[in-house]
Amino acid sequence: MSTEKQKEAMLKKLEKLAIHNDPINPDLYPKYDVKRGLRNANGTGVLVGLTRIGDVVGYEIKDGQKIAVPGRLIYRGYNVEDIIKDAELNKQFGYEQCAYLLLFGELPSQEKLDAFKNYLGEFRILPSNFTEDMIMKAPSKDIMNKIARGVLASYSYDEDPEGRSVGNIVRQCVQLVARFSTLAAYGYQAKRRFYDDKSMYVHNPKPELSTAENFLRLIRSDKTYTRLEAEILDLALILHAEHGGGNNSSLTVHVVSSADTDTYSAIAAAVGSLKGRRHGGANIRVIEMMDDIKANVKDWTNDKEIAAYLTKIASKEAFDRTGLIYGMGHAVYTISDPREKLLKAKAKELAKEKGCLEEFDLYDRIERLAPGIVQAVHRSDKQVCANVDFYSGFVYTMLNIPRELYTPIFAISRIAGWSAHRIEEVVSGGRIYRPAYKNVSPERDFIPLADRK
Repeated sequence: MSTEKQKEAMLKKLEKLAIHNDPINPDLYPKYDVKRGLRNANGTGVLVGLTRIGDVVGYEIKDGQKIAVPGRLIYRGYNVEDIIKDAELNKQFGYEQCAYLLLFGELPSQEKLDAFKNYLGEFRILPSNFTEDMIMKAPSKDIMNKIARGVLASYSYDEDPEGRSVGNIVRQCVQLVARFSTLAAYGYQAKRRFYDDKSMYVHNPKPELSTAENFLRLIRSDKTYTRLEAEILDLALILHAEHGGGNNSSLTVHVVSSADTDTYSAIAAAVGSLKGRRHGGANIRVIEMMDDIKANVKDWTNDKEIAAYLTKIASKEAFDRTGLIYGMGHAVYTISDPREKLLKAKAKELAKEKGCLEEFDLYDRIERLAPGIVQAVHRSDKQVCANVDFYSGFVYTMLNIPRELYTPIFAISRIAGWSAHRIEEVVSGGRIYRPAYKNVSPERDFIPLADRK
């Protein structure tokens, strides 16, 4: 038997081998016209598919030139701002209507919406013994890991998990839309108990409540929340529900579904994608950066002092020394991120209620100052704007939601978009994804085992 030191030494040797043998010369990418990150040289995305689900508009192509325009987010042809306004006008929570639209491609009547809400309500409660056997007996330090395992475990509780009919897939997807908030909340409670040594509160979801209301109820010991708290969480869920087929996790759904696998495998893969720090974890980095700024900027009302510290961050002299001002910039949006504008307005309203206006003002100042600093430090004329991650973490903080739940909230929302893309791929795809990779390693003469050193 190997000792722990021997195992550790072996792992270090294997790590060195992997690092030594896998690097690729960056000059080879332009040589072979490889679109790294599936991005064209002008910043546009490589076109790999067609979708009817959503659109992310940040620029237009005129006479072959990329022209920046104010950002728009489109769900099934409808501007998301109109969906939100209509929900507010009718004094309703809008995420469930949004999920219906994404899944089925049309705006529901009140009768259809009520029926859909009732159907979701019936499936918010997890199957019998699921919580005890699949969540409490195997807790995870990371809630996204727990959600992914919960999705895969759902396969065992499904009477027809392998069924590929559209009707069966729709059933599976709608049930997952209903259960994601419960999976996240219970995963969090298990984590509190087993890893944080805190009390665990396991409440039953209420079928008549919205997704936002149920989630706040499930994560709080006293099960209470204000109407404004639920409204702003509902807004965040609407804004994160879909972002075009090219975002990493939705593309993952298309790729994995194209292999003709089951729904649970495809959705679990999307959760794994969203868990990545380059995708769903960005709002946590914003909060960590803001903690650092608040600790190092004495006067939060002094633009010069704020700008000086932001310059240090952009120059890799402060915070994590990556040179990134988190929450600034987006792959598509340049002039404005419509999600950020909508969330910011509600964030200010919540800040008044929570007594956080001073902190809101700091965010507002940074949003105003950061774009110019990024351009100056990086010597770039590329226009950048604040993205939705800039305010979402601040909103969740005011809602007293723990940081380990920020990315799971993203998943609770995005399951609607993932499900729509899963159905679309099954209905319209028909071919497995198989892009090309250029092999840049030369062929070598084989060395018999006895001759190797």
